[in-house]
Amino acid sequence: MPAGEVRAAVKAAVGDGRMGDRLWLYATYHCNLRCSYCLTESGPRIADRRELDGEAMVTAARAAAPLGFTRVGVTGGEVFMLPGIAGVLRRLAAELPTTVLTNGTLLGDRVLHDLAPLAGDERFALQVSLDSADPVQNDAMRGPRNFARVCAALPRLRERGIRVRIATTVDDQSPDELARLCDLHRSFGIPDEDHIVRPVVRRGRAATRGIGVVPAAGDILPELTLTAEGAFTDPFGPTVRRGVTDLDRLVRRETRPMIAAVEAFLAAIADRPGADAQRSIR
Repeated sequence: MPAGEVRAAVKAAVGDGRMGDRLWLYATYHCNLRCSYCLTESGPRIADRRELDGEAMVTAARAAAPLGFTRVGVTGGEVFMLPGIAGVLRRLAAELPTTVLTNGTLLGDRVLHDLAPLAGDERFALQVSLDSADPVQNDAMRGPRNFARVCAALPRLRERGIRVRIATTVDDQSPDELARLCDLHRSFGIPDEDHIVRPVVRRGRAATRGIGVVPAAGDILPELTLTAEGAFTDPFGPTVRRGVTDLDRLVRRETRPMIAAVEAFLAAIADRPGADAQRSIR
């Protein structure tokens, strides 16, 4: 299919609500934390890190733009486990508006220095995970001292002009608990529109623990997602259970050329009705 036709097909699918306009990139499955609900069973001792080369990520974003994609999301694992990733993120943001999902615990002086050119850039944001205003409850899900490290990192990011969003993954938190968390993020100057709340999805480590919700058909918005293992229909697709990647949402093993991955993705979602998907990673 010619590039112009692919772009038109992407635009039509986005307009119909059958897919999102964002390209997701799984930078690595390596992580310094071992969260109880992690989709990819990431952790400090993971053997298969499934890393995407920085050049491959930039190439993918550059190729996606003329095909109708208007945003990039970068996730993992923990993105900042990768050496030199700040430079890659600067290049990605030059191609398309970029949101980076991070646990916020590795944002030391060197990383903040390397991110400085992105200060004040509305095309770039860090989406930091924070699940509870109660340190004990938060750290039970995410790891020791996670709460303290995130609360130390947020003002440093804000002071340096880096746009920050907060992502909260909920399992059984009460409305009062969420209200306290909202008070906390507001105290850091992060507005409500930059606070994303989503449920634990029963895939990956959450599936082995028997926690989270099982999404119904149409609950998850299709968004082309690239990993070192191939192209998937959405960022909940490349999950890992007991060390093995789930392939139920794989659309193509090869991610290059990008136009072929997009065509395979469009074919996979062709029969999906438009929907107001509420559980998309935003």
